[in-house]
Amino acid sequence: MIGVGNISAQYLAQLPRLPDLELIAVADLDRERAATTAAAHGVRALEVEQLLGDPDIDAVLNLTIPAAHVEVALRALEAGKHVYTEKPFGLTVASALELVAPRADGLRVGSAPDTVLGTGIQTARRALDDGLIGDPVGASVHWSAPGHEQWHPAPAFYYQPGGGPLFDMGPYYLTSLVTMFGPVVRVAGLTGRSSRERRVVQGPLAGTSLPVEVDTHVTAMLEHANGVSSTVTVSFEVWATKSPLFEVYGTAGTLLMPDPNQFSEPVSVWTVDERDWRVLPESAGYRAAGRGIGLADMAAAISHGAPHRASGELAFHVLEIMEAVLAASAEARVVGIGSTVERPAPVPLGGGERAIAG
Repeated sequence: MIGVGNISAQYLAQLPRLPDLELIAVADLDRERAATTAAAHGVRALEVEQLLGDPDIDAVLNLTIPAAHVEVALRALEAGKHVYTEKPFGLTVASALELVAPRADGLRVGSAPDTVLGTGIQTARRALDDGLIGDPVGASVHWSAPGHEQWHPAPAFYYQPGGGPLFDMGPYYLTSLVTMFGPVVRVAGLTGRSSRERRVVQGPLAGTSLPVEVDTHVTAMLEHANGVSSTVTVSFEVWATKSPLFEVYGTAGTLLMPDPNQFSEPVSVWTVDERDWRVLPESAGYRAAGRGIGLADMAAAISHGAPHRASGELAFHVLEIMEAVLAASAEARVVGIGSTVERPAPVPLGGGERAIAG
């Protein structure tokens, strides 16, 4: 594990429960933080170069800040390691191209978010694929908050390139939309930011002013290759809302989607046959999943010679969508998406090694 900041706690709690994975060492620019984390989990604290050069390490879990994701991932590949990186996949399409170039060495590249592999999104996908709401027509997403400075002790990077609501929260929703409907072919977008001053609310940096270098309110329209259209709004400008989080519309009903930042929230459905909301039982996905299930899925896929689901290609496609939304807003035009990706294989209902192996 390279990077033991705020998000690492969720991975560290989950990794011991996952098959095919063993945490060996951690590294961080903050050596004291790395040493403390290593001691708490009974592993070694190493310098980054030591970790990359260790022959006992097969894969690198890249939890660095967004600006370092591509650099660290490329260094891991050059060192002969598989790599799984946190989202976003990179800051720009150009910088991340090398990560998805064809490889002859068999090394795998994976990326968060892996929340789409839990029972929430997978149950919704199963309902869609089974025709429960008829043919899909569209989807509507609204995620908002007043800003991560309200809770995060060191939120500056959320307001720098690679942050903002689009690059921070957008990957959860966009990855879910591609999982449900397949690749996106073109986008339009509008973005902006308020003049509201941002200050850290809690922790040792409380009161510190935060410069804002990214747009904090983003609205996008997406056209999927299958003809479905999606509207997506993500914002750090909303103090309160009653808007639905995520809905999918079909010719015979509506799916109220689970929060794609979580793994196993319930799915509700309304259909023309029953004309009332009901909660669907879990029908697909990894049960009791948490951060790192995408890495475990990748490890099992390597063992079985199968494609892994939380792939670099999927994350790259989502990165291109996000970059295109910003370009569409800046240039007041519709922007085409050059990359494409297959829908990842569905996850059968279950848990443990057998389900991960498919």
